[in-house]
Amino acid sequence: MQNKNKILIHACCGVCFSYPLILLREMGYEPVVYFFNPNIYPENEFERRYLELEKYCKVNHVELIKENYNHNEFLEIAKGLENLPEKGERCKKCFYLRLNKTVKLANKLGVNKITTTLTVSPHKISKDIFEMGKMACENNNIEFLEFDFKKQDGFKKTSKIAYDFGMYRQNYCGCEFSLR
Repeated sequence: MQNKNKILIHACCGVCFSYPLILLREMGYEPVVYFFNPNIYPENEFERRYLELEKYCKVNHVELIKENYNHNEFLEIAKGLENLPEKGERCKKCFYLRLNKTVKLANKLGVNKITTTLTVSPHKISKDIFEMGKMACENNNIEFLEFDFKKQDGFKKTSKIAYDFGMYRQNYCGCEFSLR
């Protein structure tokens, strides 16, 4: 039996999850967090981002599910797109990879709604994230909820929460191509 208030939220890091948690709870949702980010490079950066998210989830009593690090999953979908600029086709494929896996986990857990923290970033195009989320949900009985978490000062609120909590803040999206 599905819990109608549960939502599986893909999270890229603790910083980006901080404000969406508050917002989702205010809306009556019970978030379950999924950390699946094979794009993050190097592995110690992946672990560092996960540990910050884990600390924040523990303090806020949120269930957290971690997928093992497998950077090759990302490199396979990025093949041939390495030299493209940020916000392009490589990013869309990366969004799809992560959201498609989120859909699969939602099915397994019996959760019928997903969303992602990726829209917190002012460096990402929410329209592209929504498109990939809807595409991943097609024919899966899963609904992708389009929350643009950067709106209404969401990015500012996220930044303040992260600062107050003393979270590590990364200075790049995650993949080695965004380091440029």
